[in-house]
This record gives sequence, structure tokens and C-alpha cells, in this order.
Amino acid sequence: MSVPDPITTAVLQNRLSAIAEEVGEAMLRTSYSQILNTARDFSIGLLDAQCQLVAQADHIPAHVGALPTALRAVVDAFPHPRPGDVYMSNDPYYGGSHLPDLTAFVPVFSDGILIFWSVLRAHQSDIGGATYGAYNPMATEIWQEGVRVPPLRMTDENGQIRPDLVELLVANVRHGSDFRGDLAAMIGAARLAERRIAAVAVEFGRKVLMDSVKAMLDGAERQARAIVSTWKDGVYYGESALDDDGFGRTNITVRATVTVAGDGIIVDLTKSDPQAMGFVNSSYAAMISAATMAFFYLLDPDCQRNSGAFRAMTVKAKRGTVVWPNDGAAVTMGPSHPSNEIIEAIVVALTGACPDRVMGGWGRRMRVALSGRDPRNGRNFIWHMFHARPGGGASIEGNGWQGAGEWHSAGGVKFGSIELAEARFPLLFEQHEFRANSGGAGLHTGGDGGELWLRVETAEEGQANTGGEGVRHGARGINGGEDGLPHYYVLHRPNAEPFVLPSKITGVPLPPGSRLHVLSGGGGGWGERA
Repeated sequence: MSVPDPITTAVLQNRLSAIAEEVGEAMLRTSYSQILNTARDFSIGLLDAQCQLVAQADHIPAHVGALPTALRAVVDAFPHPRPGDVYMSNDPYYGGSHLPDLTAFVPVFSDGILIFWSVLRAHQSDIGGATYGAYNPMATEIWQEGVRVPPLRMTDENGQIRPDLVELLVANVRHGSDFRGDLAAMIGAARLAERRIAAVAVEFGRKVLMDSVKAMLDGAERQARAIVSTWKDGVYYGESALDDDGFGRTNITVRATVTVAGDGIIVDLTKSDPQAMGFVNSSYAAMISAATMAFFYLLDPDCQRNSGAFRAMTVKAKRGTVVWPNDGAAVTMGPSHPSNEIIEAIVVALTGACPDRVMGGWGRRMRVALSGRDPRNGRNFIWHMFHARPGGGASIEGNGWQGAGEWHSAGGVKFGSIELAEARFPLLFEQHEFRANSGGAGLHTGGDGGELWLRVETAEEGQANTGGEGVRHGARGINGGEDGLPHYYVLHRPNAEPFVLPSKITGVPLPPGSRLHVLSGGGGGWGERA
């Protein structure tokens, strides 16, 4: 292998990143459902033939860190991909995050040689199962959470999408029209990346491109190791607790023992609590992604976020724990929780090694999904609440971002236009603003969460369900900073007492005129108050 010049490597690094960004814009503008074309709950990764992440755009970190594991499962199932192929998978036990995250894989060839994979993961508005909206807080096994798609070739020998497989998937979800459109958007966007990368290989030459990819990965490893080498060697411990599993078990704890030695770290999660009965377990891929996120959050912003930098970290975990359950466990909340808790435990542990790099905890995810019939058009709807985002954690640089969201998405998930939501759904936003003083106090204060008053303007009774965390534990303060306030959600129904929503409940009646009052948690503070 020849060593490419640094300028060419830098040009190609930015070219690949630009392709990922362009694909994201294509997905945003062609997808059908609100969770994708408004909340932007999707991500793109460009991986090489060895399943190494090379480039990504600023989307959802929890998605991207899991893509190498998912691609390896596809390659194991289909070791001889063909030009024009499209593969699909969502199964958490084959590298998926959770069932709602359907992933498209498209191989990229140059002169008949496999050089890249275009991989796009997108959260579906519904994926079947016992409850609408893809989250079932009463699930005790994955078969109650939705349709499982292990690695599946979606194309025939001519590279055409097989309509029978599309119909099989559509038949297993609610709102099949939106699902069909989102599936087409995913495939179209992934194939756009295929064309763009193939064009780069022609322009620069396949050898130059692949030599540059190796240089990108090796350079990121050197940069990550150089940063870690400045941290204080030692063995450090941190933990973070989940509220509950929805079945009465509380304070389920993630425990991280982190060893810093020279220019590498070992993250040991084997002492985490046994797996939960409910859906707050993490798939293996989601656990690896969470540990990767924690590591990347402590590196320099200009460090390339690719598989080369991953090489400076080793992760250990044990089967049967909440961070890596036995096959068949329910895992839908996994990419959010315990992902947040895995990140938090690792960051807390590394306070002793790099105190100026750690940050306060980010708010936890508590989703609400509303379903019913829109009286304006007679159509059934599913609305996922992404508004009133929690606050981000503070750092040595200053206060946390208000309404930034959760640690696992790091601001990548958006709440979108209120006016557009009111136009698309029978909802009225009476109030939507920051929740004052909800961030943890400290030398620097955690970002505030949000306050929302939402009226449901249906003519028939609908339903609500919740799925999430953060009504018991707020975001962690760090280096002497205080914790952020936890969530507090209250449903006000006509002629009924206010109902404080637990974080895991399904089938809550939603009469016309019901109002939801959301007080979301703030981020953790950093440092002791002066």
C-alpha cells in the first residue's frame, strides 16, 4: 500500500462526510412519517468492506455506533453481496439497536470489487407488536415488541426490490402507507450514497480512495490515543441507575469499571445488574454504541468519529445483564435506556482521569405516543412527542444547552415546527417554553428542560402510552455540580382528577379535550458553585 498525501486524504475525508450529509437531506425530504421528516430520527454511516465505520453525518450517535455490528451480521448471512443488492434488518440480536430501527444496507462496488457499504438506520413510526408506536412497556420478551427482521436480501438477481417482501413487512405494521413510503425513502437514500461513492472511486481511483481510508482510520486512532495518553492512569468506578423496569423492580444499576493505561482504556460493564423483566435492556450493539458515545464525548471535537478511534477502547460485558441480556429479552428502550446510563456511568468513572473533559448528565428520554382519529379527515394517526426536550449537561466550557435532548442523541433529534404538527395532527400547543431552573446548579448550570401544555382536539376517545425514564432520577451533576430535576408529566382529562403519568404505561384513555402538561428534566450541573 502506498501512503497517500495528507491533502488528498483530507479532501476524501470531507468528500465522504459530505456524501453522508447529502444522503441525510435526501432522507429528510423524501420520508413520509413525522418521526423521520420532522424529528429526523435516522442516521447514515459509510463503512468499508471490513465493516469499519469511515464517515458519518451529525445525526443520532446511538444509531451510528451500532452500525459496524449490524453490518457484520449482514455479511455473515450474505458473504457474497452483488451489485444492486439491498439488504434489510432490524433484529437487536443481529446487530440492531431495537426493532423500530429498520436498517438498509447497500454494497458499493468499483470495477467489480466491493469497497464500501452505504448503511441507513431509520426509526419507524410503527413496527407492529402489541402496541401502536413501536414501544410496548408491558413486553417481557422481544416477540411482544414487533416484527423481527433478521438480515434479509430485499432484491432479486436483477437488483429489483421484491414486492412480496415489501408486502410482508407492510402487512405487519400499522399505517402501511407511511411505512411503504419511508421504506422507499430509505432505499433511495442509501442508493444515492452508492452512486456518490462509486463516482469518487472513478474520480480519484479505487486504490487512492482505499489507501486514503486506511490513512483516515489510522490517523483517528493516533489522535484518540494521544488524547488518552494525557489522562491519569488508574482504575476508576462509576454507576448510574434506571428508575424501574415497569414491573416493580427499581434502581436497576449500570456499573462501569474503567481502566486507563497509557494510550488506551478498558471499559468493564460486567458488574451491571441482571437483566430486567421489562424493555429497559440493551442489545449488544446498543451497548457497544453507548460505550463508544461516552468515549467520543471525551475526545477533542476535531477527532474523526470513525472505527480507527474506536481502537483505543476495549469493552467488556456479561450475558444476562441489563447491558447485554440473553436472547429473547425485551429491548425496545435500549438505545435510550440503559444507553444513557451506560454513558453516564462511564463519564462519572472518568471524572478521576480527565476531570476537565467530563460533563454533567444530559436529560433522560420519556416519550409519549398518542393515537386516535383525526376529525378533520377521518384518518387514524400516531403522534410521537419530541417536543419539550430535556436539557443538556454543563461542562468546563459553560452552561448546558437548553432543550438539547438526551445524551444518546446529543441534539440530533429535533422537535420540529409546532405549526406543522398542528396542521398534521389534531393537536393544539397552548404553551411550549423552557422550564425555568430545571438544570442542576453548579459553577456551570445544566441546561433547562421544557414545559408544554398540549390539548388533544379529537372527537372520539384515543389512547396514550409512555415509555422512558427520568421520573425518579434526574441527570447527574458532575465535579460537585447538582443533578437536574426529573421529569413530571400530568394528564388532565375532562371531569377527572389529574393523572401523573408513570414512565412506562400503555392504553391510557384519551378523551376529546384532554390536556397534557409536560415538565421535562434539566441537565446536570458542572463544578461546585463559586
